[in-house]
This record gives sequence, C-alpha cells and structure tokens, in this order.
Amino acid sequence: MSGIAGIADTNKQTDVKRILNTIAHRGGTTQIIEAGATTLGVTSSKYQSGAIKQLRRDHVAQDESGFGHFATAQGQGDEFTLKRDAVGVTPLYYGWTKDGLLCFASEVKGLLEFTRHPHELPPGHSFDGQRVVAYKRLTRRLESRDTPENIAAELRCRLEKVMQKYADRGMLGSWLSGGLDSSVLAALAGQYFHPLHTFTAGLPGAPDVTYAQMVADHIQSQHHVRQVTIEEMLTVLPEVIYHLESFDAWLVRSSIMNYLVAQMAADYVPAVFSGEGGDELFAGYEYLKTLDPVDLPDELIDITGRLHNTALQRVDRCASAHGTVAHVAFLDPDILDFSFRIPIQYKLRDGVEKWILREAVADVLPAPIVNRPKAKFWEGAGVEDILAQQAEQIISDADFAGERRLPNGWRLNTKEELLYYRIFREHFGEFEELNWMGRTKGSPVN
Repeated sequence: MSGIAGIADTNKQTDVKRILNTIAHRGGTTQIIEAGATTLGVTSSKYQSGAIKQLRRDHVAQDESGFGHFATAQGQGDEFTLKRDAVGVTPLYYGWTKDGLLCFASEVKGLLEFTRHPHELPPGHSFDGQRVVAYKRLTRRLESRDTPENIAAELRCRLEKVMQKYADRGMLGSWLSGGLDSSVLAALAGQYFHPLHTFTAGLPGAPDVTYAQMVADHIQSQHHVRQVTIEEMLTVLPEVIYHLESFDAWLVRSSIMNYLVAQMAADYVPAVFSGEGGDELFAGYEYLKTLDPVDLPDELIDITGRLHNTALQRVDRCASAHGTVAHVAFLDPDILDFSFRIPIQYKLRDGVEKWILREAVADVLPAPIVNRPKAKFWEGAGVEDILAQQAEQIISDADFAGERRLPNGWRLNTKEELLYYRIFREHFGEFEELNWMGRTKGSPVN
C-alpha cells in the first residue's frame, strides 16, 4: 500500500512530512516535492515503488491498490486536483488548516493535527479545492440477453483475465475465509502464482477454519492458519479501531479477524487478494431474497456504492496497517461493468444466492464450497456475539443511556458500539461532524 498527503501551498515540506509520518505504516520510503503551488508527498512500499517514480516524473501523488483502483493528487501551476476511483477502493480525505489551506491524506488520522473537520472525497469524484465533481457513477446497465451458460463462461473468462493482469507482480497470496468469494479468488490465483500462500484466522472450531483448509487442500496452496483466542481479540481491539478509524459495530466486529490474518500474511507476501464485492455484485446477502426482484438491481448498486467507507475501509486499513496491499479482484472495472449487465434472475435463482458465480467456478472448487451459503465474516470466524457480550458486562444501562448521543447528533445503536466509540474517542477525540465515517446499512438498533 502507499499513502499520499499534501498541502495546497509552497514550502510545506515539514508539515507534509508530519502527515506522512502518521500514516507511515502504509509505505516506508518517503518522497516530498513541490508541484506548482502544492506540496505533495508519498510514502510507498517496495511493492509499489512506482508511486515514488510517478511523483518525481509527473508530479502526481498516487495510491494505487489495484487496476482501476486509485486515489491521486496532482499539482500543476496554481491548480490542484484530487481524484478517487469509481468504487472508492482506495481512500482519500481532505480538510482545511486553521490558516485556510487545503490539506489531504490517505487516512483521517494524518490530518487531525491540522484540522478537526475532515471530509471524505466520494468515490468517482474529483476536487479542485472549490468544487467536488462526479466524473463516474455506478449505474444500471442494459441487461444481457445471452444464455446463462454463456454469461457464466464470460464471467469466468473475465475473472481469469484479472488474475493474469496481476501475474507479473511477483509473489501474491490470498486471504481465505472458506466462503465462496475468497475461495474463488484463491482457486483462480493458484493457476498463476506458484506457490500461492493462503491465510485464515479464527477461533478454535470456527467454520471458516475448516472450510478454508478444505479449499487449501484442493488447490494445494501453502496454507497458514492463525488460531485466535478471545483474549487476543480483546487485546488487539484498540489497535484495530485506531487503524480502522471507525466505531461502527458491524465493521469493527468483522475487522478483528481480518486484522490478525493480515498481520500473519505480511510475514509471507507483500500483497493479497480479498473477496470483497462478491456479495454486492452477485446478490449474496440473505435479506435480498425478501425484496421485489424489480428493485434488486438498484439495491445492488446502492450497497456496492456504500462499500467505500465500510467493508472496503476494513480491507484497506487491515492490509495497510501491516504494510501490505489487498487487491479486490471482484471490483476490477471489467468485472464490475459486466456484473451490472447480468440479469437478476441469474444472481438469485431458485433461492440460491450468487448462482451465476457458482456456475462459473463449479469446476475449480470442492462441492461443499460451491454450495456453501453466505455467512457473515465474524460468524464464520467464530466471533459471533462474543464482543457484544463483553460490552454488556462493561457498560451499564445507565451509562448507555447517558452516552449514546454523540456531539454530532448520532445515536449509538448498541452497547457494543459504545464500547468501540469509547476506544475511538481515546484515539481521536470527539468530532462535531462525522460525515466522513460510514455506518453499515441495516446494522441493528436497540
């Protein structure tokens, strides 16, 4: 992973260096230049050393986490532009210093010395310091009239082409939960990366550990398992929230195992594949079965558009916290565009979610994996309600009633979320505005 930062003024190398030091986990090698009236900086790992060369050559600071997934800042003369990819795989935030200077960084924590009012640049938008402008939106496509057999074959072909694009990037691994999405990517990656390292984390007896081992045996990967204890989960929780920059209960809960598996993976590979996006593109969630099929295409676009500051934030922060990169192959532009043209009846068919994806990969995975129903990340890893129970023991009803209203007007949904918010507040303080932080759609309220 790389990190970018800057201030829209000259002679700000010292300040930009401080921002980059705060997000140094995203890279390692730092370069700062003046590009016109803007001071730009990059911190980059060896895996993404091209970011330093691009900064020197083109005066463009870029954090690129995959083909078509980027955040950029460019200074030229008196002009300055921020830009972010269409799905928001790669993060970017901005704000104004007390002197009225525009500043930006890959993570909010990098800006807090200079502003308490950060803003997230929305996916598919650019910003010139005056106007935030959409240059690309997720929209419905004209549905394919092809046969399901041909659609499945085309989907498989596109997935393999994505793997081919990454094949010259050296050794890569794959986070492997044993669910359909991560298993698909691991199985296809195994055809191009030798050896392929796969990584799983979970509590003893967790379903993910069992299913992931089944996949690893089938594709003959070099498989690594981290058995996690409840004590480890609680110990690492403050680190997770610091890197995640969120107290959303479902997001934090799903990030703990992801953070630990990313930590393990960093000992073996500089980058991994991650299965995010598969559920959104191919209708993997149980609640989607209750909706009118007419409304489903728009719902899939909506939940895909919400990934940037929820699940994709988890992927980015868990990987970058350990100096690695996570490639989200399902959200490659070629897969994304094609998925929106697949008729909904081939995504949900006879009550089977992600039917067309299962058809496309049935020959490369064991049948129990192809037929495995969707499980929430923390359920498969064995987390379930452990953290919620911990919050119940720590936070009284009176404390919850007194603390659940935040300064910006939000109401915390559960005691678990208050537990996370207390840790978040210790790291970052309170905010009058939190519009840069996402909250998971459909999260529980009580």
